[in-house]
Amino acid sequence: MTFSTLMNRRTLLKGTAATTAMMIAGRGMGQDDTLPDATAQPEPFSFQMLVELAQAKALEPYVEAERLEGFLGALDYDDYRLIRFRADHARWADTDAPFHVHAFHTGWLFGEPVKLFEVTRDADDATATPMMFSTDDFEYLNELADRVPAHAELPGVAGFRLNTALNHPERFDELVSFLGASYFRALGRDSRYGLSARGLALNTAGPVPEEFPRFTRFYLERDPNGAAEAIVYALMDSPSVTGAYRFAIRPGDTTEMDVTARLFFRADVAEMGIAPLTSMFLYNGINRAGFDDYRPRVHDSDGLRIVQRGGDVIWRPLNNPARLAGSYFAETGPVSFGLHQRERDFENYQDAEAHYEMRPSLEVIPTSDWGPGYIRLIEIPTDLEVNDNIVAYFIPEGDVKAGDAREFSYQLRWGDLPESATADLAHVVETRAGAGGVSGVVNAANKRKFVIDFKGGFLSRLTAEDDVAPVVSVNGGALVSVTLGPVDDGAIWRMVLDVTADDGGLVELSAHVAGYGRKLTETWIYQWIKNEA
Repeated sequence: MTFSTLMNRRTLLKGTAATTAMMIAGRGMGQDDTLPDATAQPEPFSFQMLVELAQAKALEPYVEAERLEGFLGALDYDDYRLIRFRADHARWADTDAPFHVHAFHTGWLFGEPVKLFEVTRDADDATATPMMFSTDDFEYLNELADRVPAHAELPGVAGFRLNTALNHPERFDELVSFLGASYFRALGRDSRYGLSARGLALNTAGPVPEEFPRFTRFYLERDPNGAAEAIVYALMDSPSVTGAYRFAIRPGDTTEMDVTARLFFRADVAEMGIAPLTSMFLYNGINRAGFDDYRPRVHDSDGLRIVQRGGDVIWRPLNNPARLAGSYFAETGPVSFGLHQRERDFENYQDAEAHYEMRPSLEVIPTSDWGPGYIRLIEIPTDLEVNDNIVAYFIPEGDVKAGDAREFSYQLRWGDLPESATADLAHVVETRAGAGGVSGVVNAANKRKFVIDFKGGFLSRLTAEDDVAPVVSVNGGALVSVTLGPVDDGAIWRMVLDVTADDGGLVELSAHVAGYGRKLTETWIYQWIKNEA
C-alpha cells in the first residue's frame, strides 16, 4: 500500500526529509565504516530517522558489501562449527532486562558483517550507540583457537539472537534469531525451531533471478521499566530496494511480533512478496510411499491456512511435488494466512531427535490495509529434509516501479496455534492419499484416492442421519466417486475422493462439507500433479 506520509523518490530531494536523512548520514547513524568506532558517542535515533535514511539511500546506487578478509574470510564450514558465543558475555545480562543479546560470528556462509546498535531512551528522546564485539566474546575450539588473533575487534557480526526466560523462570532460552539476508525465526513456549520468516521476497521462483535483500544493521531497544517486550529496528538494502523495519517482540505461549515495514524501490521489481514464510515439507500420509523411512512423517509445516474476510477458511495441505509447483489464492485484505504444523503427537513422527511435533506454526495477520492481491504458495521438490522447499507470501496487486514507496504492517504469531474447540467450522486434521479404486482388485493406474478427515465445529455434533453433504470441485481431472460419513464415534468425519487424470495432468481439487444452509468445514484445497509414466 502506498503511504502518503512519506515522499516518493521523485520528490525526495525537494523536502526536509532528505535534508534530515543526509544529516544523519553525515553523523554516525548513516556511516558504513569497515570497523565500528569503539569511541563513538551516542547519536539521536528514532524509527522515523531510520525511515529517512532508507529513503535517502534509495537515491544512491547500490554498493555491494565487501567480503571478509584475513582470518574471518578464511573460515570454512568445519571452522564455523568450532565457534561459540560466550554466554557470560551476553549484552544486557548485567541488567534487569528480561532479554540477553547473543551475537553470531561472521564467516563461512555469513561473509557480510552487520552492525548492532543499542538504543537507549530517556523520556521522549532516544540515542543509539554501537555494540562492539571482539574475538574475546567468542570461544574458538580445538586448533582454531591458535589461528584467531586475541582481543581483535570485529567489523560486525553475522546476526544476533535474543534469549529470555521463555520456558523456565531461572533459565534464559533462545527466543528469536536474525541471521542471514533478511531471515529470522522465533519460538513460542515449548517450541523448537522450524520454519523461518523473511523481511521481503523479490522475484522468487520466477523468470528472473531471485534477489535476497539483507538487513545491514539492527538497533536493539529494551523497555527501561523491564517490560517483557523488545524492539528491534532494522535497515534493509539490496540492488532493488531499501527499507526500514520495526519489530515489537513479546514472548509467551504464542510469541507475537508487531511488524512495520517501509520500503523504497531503486528499480522495477517483477514480483514482491510481503511477509514471506519459508518451511520444509518432505512427506506425510499424502506422499509417504516415495520414502523408505521408518518415520511416518517428516515436515516443519503440513499446511497453508488462509482466513478470508467473509469468514471462510482455506486449508491447503503441503506437498513435495515431482516438479516445481505454485498456487495462487486471490484475496482482498485477508484476515490471516500462515504455515501451520497441526499434527502435535510424537507417535505420528517417531523422531526423538528432531521432534517435529514441537515445530511452531506461524500466522501472519495484516494490521493495515493491504488491498487486493494474491497469496502465493511455492512447493519445490526435494529428497532431503535439510532443504527448505516451501515458501508462502502475499503479492499486492499492481506493478512495483523504481521510485515507488510502500508500507505494510502486520503481526506474526509463533507457537502451537491450536484450532479453537469452540470454532463453528470443522478443521482438517489429516489428509492421506494412495492408489485409487477398490481394495483387493486391479484398478486403473490413473486413479488416485484422497482421504480427508474433518474434526470439530457443528459437524462433530451431527450424526449420519443429519442432512449434510460433500461439496467437491475437480479441475483438470474427473471425480469418479465421493463418500462422506462419521468415524471414531462421530468425532471425525471422513470424506473419500477417487479422482482420475491423464499422465502429467495438473488437477486442482476443492472440497468441504455443507448442511443446513451453511458451510460446516474449512475448504480443503489440493493440487495433484499426475506423474508421467
